[in-house]
Amino acid sequence: MSAPAAVTAEKLFEEAFLPLYPEDAARDLKTARRVDANPGQNPNIEEHLREAAQIFAAMAPEALGGVVDLDFTDASVHRLTPLLSARARDRWRAEDAHGTARGTLFNFVVHGAAYVGECARRGRNAKWLVRRPLWESLLELRSAAGVAELAPFHFWLKALSDDALEGRVASLGDRYRTHVETPTLDVGAMPVFLPTERRLPRLTKVRYDALYKYMRAHLPEIRDLGRDFPSPERFDDMGLRWVDAHILGGGRLALLAAAGRGGVHLFWLDGAGFTKGAFVAGDDFPEPVVDVRGERIVVMTRDGAQDAVSEMLWWGP
Repeated sequence: MSAPAAVTAEKLFEEAFLPLYPEDAARDLKTARRVDANPGQNPNIEEHLREAAQIFAAMAPEALGGVVDLDFTDASVHRLTPLLSARARDRWRAEDAHGTARGTLFNFVVHGAAYVGECARRGRNAKWLVRRPLWESLLELRSAAGVAELAPFHFWLKALSDDALEGRVASLGDRYRTHVETPTLDVGAMPVFLPTERRLPRLTKVRYDALYKYMRAHLPEIRDLGRDFPSPERFDDMGLRWVDAHILGGGRLALLAAAGRGGVHLFWLDGAGFTKGAFVAGDDFPEPVVDVRGERIVVMTRDGAQDAVSEMLWWGP
């Protein structure tokens, strides 16, 4: 017996949503997703989005079979994420109403898109960009990272795919953190605890005990690497060739950038230790370069025949 076909974002879209698009929008999705559907700035249309978000807050606990406090905060998106499951999704797909406007999956996602968008909009420099159909509406978010147009509906499609639910790609909460919370973080409120003029040499003989001594000598303000920093065994498994340290944000964070097998490991630390990490894939040769340029961290690697450049804000992904 062959394994069941993977449930992708594209498959969900074709099953449950595409049949309900206006004919012209379905025929030319690219244009429908680009064209302003509210050029007159009718406030009633945006009110429909807010009402849809309220409907989701009321319907989601029953649909998911769990208790979740949906109070329009960032934290509520993260409370919601663990309740998303393939079992619930597939139960909705098995309904007779699947593929119609009465389907649970359809209603859960289109109202959920409004909810996530409203969570991101409230208290931020953001506004709705109305599209047709309404669930395709974007959120324009202005932040230190620039101006972004976020698509909450597409966040949901991807979050309910097998890849997301099985942890191979970003979850709903991961996407929200990366595209909403991180760019709009109030970095000015972070305490300054490191001197910016300190010279930080490269650590070239990389072992866990050597890194510990390095921290004591060069970054003594960081009392410990922290509970969530990689264990000595995991650290040794990375095959690190060197570690560079950078002071970020005028002394608000430290970054350890380490070249290892298959790419670059990045570790952000505050006064209590490790706060977050990232990995940028790349070849072992030529050596990668990690450069701090004002508000941004630039990682330059070689990936096969191509040079690759990854950029992120200094406070991390």
